[in-house]
Amino acid sequence: MIADVVRAEGAPGPTLVLDQGRLPRGALALRGELSALRRWLEATGRGQVRKIALVGPSPVASYDVDYRFVQCLPEPDGFDFRAGCGHSLLAAVVASGRRGPVRVRAVTTGDPVLCLPRPDGSYTVRLERAVPLDGLLPTGRPLQRLCGLPVSLVRYGNPYVFVAARDLGLSSRAALFGAGAEVLGRLLGVRAAAARLLGLPTGGALPKVAAVGAFLPGRLSVRAATVAGWHPGLALTGGVCLAAARGVPGTVPWLLSEDPRRRPWTAGDRVRPLRLDTPSGPVLVSAAGSGRHLAHVAVHGKRARVLERSLPLPWRIHVTA
Repeated sequence: MIADVVRAEGAPGPTLVLDQGRLPRGALALRGELSALRRWLEATGRGQVRKIALVGPSPVASYDVDYRFVQCLPEPDGFDFRAGCGHSLLAAVVASGRRGPVRVRAVTTGDPVLCLPRPDGSYTVRLERAVPLDGLLPTGRPLQRLCGLPVSLVRYGNPYVFVAARDLGLSSRAALFGAGAEVLGRLLGVRAAAARLLGLPTGGALPKVAAVGAFLPGRLSVRAATVAGWHPGLALTGGVCLAAARGVPGTVPWLLSEDPRRRPWTAGDRVRPLRLDTPSGPVLVSAAGSGRHLAHVAVHGKRARVLERSLPLPWRIHVTA
């Protein structure tokens, strides 16, 4: 494999998956090389590809695969090297052709991820970073005000900012999923304020931001923004972080739960499923833990398919034999 184009269901676009073993050491680490690659994608009719994944065998014995991720930003020479992408990680695993469970070291974020194939052809993608619940709060607070709104900043995988839909004037699932530029602008303003608070560039991909509502029993509705506008569904990392946040007392997702008085992880309730409604359909997630510790979070029923195999790389990127 030189390069494959793979799309995970629910992702805003496909991922370009590159075989790290066939690239020179340090290739695509420079902005100039990435810009040349991006111009090639545009010139060859693949401008919708805004995600780049580098994948190869891991030198660490407890992992099968190392995965690195680069997010293309809206400006032509803009890239973010800090974010993770669960859909692109799954795309990389599918492109690798590995059978059975695949243990992935997400080098960009430092997270261990397990991809479990299912008999129906789907995958369960499970982030396996054990952490105390208060370790999920980058500011140490479950709730704070940004841009005049109560919000929760939570990090499990990517950092996210969660805002209650009702605080944006959205009182139904239809209102949330039909919200337009005004609501999007408010969310992006909150995201920029959170980035400054966390010491991140306001023009980067992090933190992510999502509005969350509780409109039907036993489920949450969520709509998130990407670097270019509304997400068509929900990032895999968004489902993971939302499920984690639901178990942290005082956060927006916890407050929206049906019975926030119950302890988040108890001996009799180690695995908690949660159905999320998104603009593109339902997403099933689950979280497991004990006491005040989170063990792992999984997203179920995820699929990806290869759109193109063995693409030649642009002339500036030299491939090893």
